[in-house]
Amino acid sequence: MPLKALIKGQKSKLVKKFFILFIAFMLIAAAGVVYAADAGKSRPLMPLPSNPPIPTDNPSGTNVYPSKMDKKQELGYLLFFDPKVSGDGSISCADCHDPKQGWGFADPISRGYPGTVHWRNSQTAVNSGYLNKIFWEGNTFSLEAQAPAAATGGVAGNGSPDMMESRVRFTPEYVQRFKEIFGVEWPNMDHVWDAMAAFERYLSQPDTPFDKFMKGNKNALSAKAQKGMELFKGKANCAACHNGAMLTDEKFYDLGVADAPEFEESGLQQVTVRYQFYAKGSAEEVYRTYKHDPGIYFTQKRLEDRGKFRTAPLRYLKYTAPYMHNGTLFTLDEVIDFYNNGGGVDRWGNKTKILKPLNLSKDEKEALKEFLLSTSGEEIRLPVPKVPDYAPMADWQPKK
Repeated sequence: MPLKALIKGQKSKLVKKFFILFIAFMLIAAAGVVYAADAGKSRPLMPLPSNPPIPTDNPSGTNVYPSKMDKKQELGYLLFFDPKVSGDGSISCADCHDPKQGWGFADPISRGYPGTVHWRNSQTAVNSGYLNKIFWEGNTFSLEAQAPAAATGGVAGNGSPDMMESRVRFTPEYVQRFKEIFGVEWPNMDHVWDAMAAFERYLSQPDTPFDKFMKGNKNALSAKAQKGMELFKGKANCAACHNGAMLTDEKFYDLGVADAPEFEESGLQQVTVRYQFYAKGSAEEVYRTYKHDPGIYFTQKRLEDRGKFRTAPLRYLKYTAPYMHNGTLFTLDEVIDFYNNGGGVDRWGNKTKILKPLNLSKDEKEALKEFLLSTSGEEIRLPVPKVPDYAPMADWQPKK
């Protein structure tokens, strides 16, 4: 090959390589926007739509509690309570998202898979179908992705997809239901996640006093709650982050929340958390000296993300105490006092500038609490279903 052509070819390769690197850089930068915080205008407060958005690749009914479930939602209901969808077959989704505990967990820290202890508070499943970012780190973007992340996560379900699928396939009632709903001869885990997601969308509450007020019923909120709403949008500045229909901007902030005392007291929790750090690629000097929950730094590895968590939705909070990512605030009064004092200690140097002392009076705090309670309707209660049994081995026929 002539030298001139060779040089031209090398230049072409360099240009292509530069272009690819440039595109990669722009994609990374764009992805970083997902985790940006303290930026942008807040959205207005809005009522929830009558049902969560239904993905086109997982169609189901638009039914929400307390109306009757459709067949896919009913299947998800069974699977949500079935310990077959876990590692050792001893726990189910409902163990950490208990209907009697606000579809969450009433202890400050969620229970973990047997032999482990979690290090964060369990969030409610109610209204989760309206969220765009799920988990405290906001790193899952649909219920169809959330379900396997929880069921296979080492400190949650810790399940093997192959083992869980085999258990479901050895359950005649499931085989029949999957065939009827999905048109498949044998259940598979993708359809398990789809059914569970459909059920979680059923756990929606779009008709709270707040929603009714926002839709025009001015008698739906008491005068005290309406005063609290004005404080929420004004002096208390809650709406700077808690806005939109779910009362969250789904951005990430460091509020200076105090550490959970359980971490200092539980050697098992320290082992669990530090192993999670190790598994996610943290340096040894980080995971061996861990003392505070670093928030989304856990996955992003950027110093400016330490201590930041996704803004919590304020829906259904009447039933979901304790509050914050580690359950360190046990009542709404404590939460209001926390914000009234300007948040907590800035241990990472990343605490949001939005938080400032509010100087709310006792009456103002009571009015704000009244408004916060209006974002919850009646408690969503469903009985624990009887999950179907395995088939006796003698009755099982291999796939032909």
